[in-house]
Amino acid sequence: MQKKITAFLFLLLILAACKPAQKNTAAPAINAYNYSGVKKVVAENGAVVSAHPLASKVGVEILKMGGNAVDAAIATQLALAVVYPNAGNLGGGGFMVARLSNGETVALDYREKAPGQAHRDMYVETDGKANTDKSQLGHLSSGVPGTVSGLFASHKYGKLAFEKLIQPAIELAEKGFTISASEARSLNYLQNDLKKYNTVTPVFVKNTPWKQGDTLLQTDLANTLKRMQQKGAAGFYEGETARLIVEEMKRGNGIISLEDLKNYQAKFRTPHSFLYKGYKIVSMPMPSSGGVLIHQMMKMIEERNIAAMGFHSLQAVQLMTEVERRAFADRGEYMGDADHYKVPVDMLTNEVYLQERMKNYDPAKATPSVMVQPGTVLRTESEETTHLSVIDKEGNAVAVTTTLNNSYGSRTVVGGAGFFMNDEMDDFSIKPGVPNMYGAIGGEANAIKPGKRMLSSMTPTLVLKDDKPYIVVGTPGGTTIPTQIFQTLVNILEFNMSAEEAVYKPKFHHQWLPDEIMIEKGFPLAVKEALQKMGYSFSKERSGIGRTEIIMVLPNGKFEAVADNRGDDAAEGW
Repeated sequence: MQKKITAFLFLLLILAACKPAQKNTAAPAINAYNYSGVKKVVAENGAVVSAHPLASKVGVEILKMGGNAVDAAIATQLALAVVYPNAGNLGGGGFMVARLSNGETVALDYREKAPGQAHRDMYVETDGKANTDKSQLGHLSSGVPGTVSGLFASHKYGKLAFEKLIQPAIELAEKGFTISASEARSLNYLQNDLKKYNTVTPVFVKNTPWKQGDTLLQTDLANTLKRMQQKGAAGFYEGETARLIVEEMKRGNGIISLEDLKNYQAKFRTPHSFLYKGYKIVSMPMPSSGGVLIHQMMKMIEERNIAAMGFHSLQAVQLMTEVERRAFADRGEYMGDADHYKVPVDMLTNEVYLQERMKNYDPAKATPSVMVQPGTVLRTESEETTHLSVIDKEGNAVAVTTTLNNSYGSRTVVGGAGFFMNDEMDDFSIKPGVPNMYGAIGGEANAIKPGKRMLSSMTPTLVLKDDKPYIVVGTPGGTTIPTQIFQTLVNILEFNMSAEEAVYKPKFHHQWLPDEIMIEKGFPLAVKEALQKMGYSFSKERSGIGRTEIIMVLPNGKFEAVADNRGDDAAEGW
């Protein structure tokens, strides 16, 4: 009898072992109603820096669960889509640059595309004038969103099930989180536009002003995320969510179709890489202008001993301004989606060409932009964006920049789906010579064409030292993005600054047109006055330019993660 009982118990154990394990999609325990963020951490196992404390916390919890840096980047993006609606998104697009633990470098393009019904002059009125209202606000300003496709495409490099990575975002949307003072201010500022550009009243509309500590609940967004959890990318680009997007477009005279959504695919590209004084800089290729612009600017200063000039010296600022001017002149003429326009990248980054670009540089005076035209190429290419940087102890480093373009994108929320759509069509050249919302000028290379990706300034960037991750960096800021990354890299690689100093010190920006220098509050007055005497003009002083997120690998192998002090950004590590 004893033998029969023993055999029966043994059989039960075998059956229990064979039973399929239930999927554990429990979200990490994060208090979304009482939280704070820090600006700097030093960690041994991994670190995440992003625009919101809750998103950074989600990313680090994913690392603690056994996920790698790619998993953490996916979960952080999804969390940002909930807690940072003015730039974190499902209805926008972005870029990822990564260095994997096996030494491979990866660039993933999930930039938005022009819809199938788009055409070159769609924002040009009968009188020949460009209507920037239509390209910047409302339904017609939206390109086909790429973020969700990018998240699923990057997941092949992750370790955890996607269901686990999306669960924290679902819970933040469904159960809510308390908003900060700055989030309350931005939502209050948005109220009139929300009422003007929405056909269904979204949860962001409130009869009384939003205030710090209010809870934001997003049930429709939670349901959208659940469809992605259950059905993958098809849970967004097909079925109920796609239907809701298209119905929203029809109600507001937008042109994104079911076919546009179903056909969207993120695309892996060869990273844009170059060497600078022994460091390997890895950034994004076209349709990002960032990688090429960083390449041009770094190479134009490489032999000029900028380190000896000193940080924020008149000589260094003047040199960097002239370098920025020349690179942006080339951007306006030659850069666009390389799948649709032959961008002469090799020539634009050729060292002889770059030396030629600097021939009319005069260290004693300004070179007016009317005298700095795009270089001669011989043919044989709101700044409300958000960036996150992630690193893990396995050697994976990930830089991701995503955007809706303007703050809260088109200001249009998809009725029943709960997320903002982008206003990325304004990043095309809507008419030659007409500046976009960031003042950038473009031409044929960046003209509107169905299925084409609009030119971007997003510049997620890695610096490798001895072929291993050294710096992971990126920032929002529209056309100021490449110049901020340029300055951050020069601050570290030439002026030997710490990550904190490199990010926090006042930035400046020049983009060829308009012909003026933009500076932040705190920029040295004596340098500004000296530059004015040399012939430089200045725009109105800015309280802040961008929000740079950086991780540096220290000599002892630990990770120093620094979040910008210009916003609610937060660093987390373990």
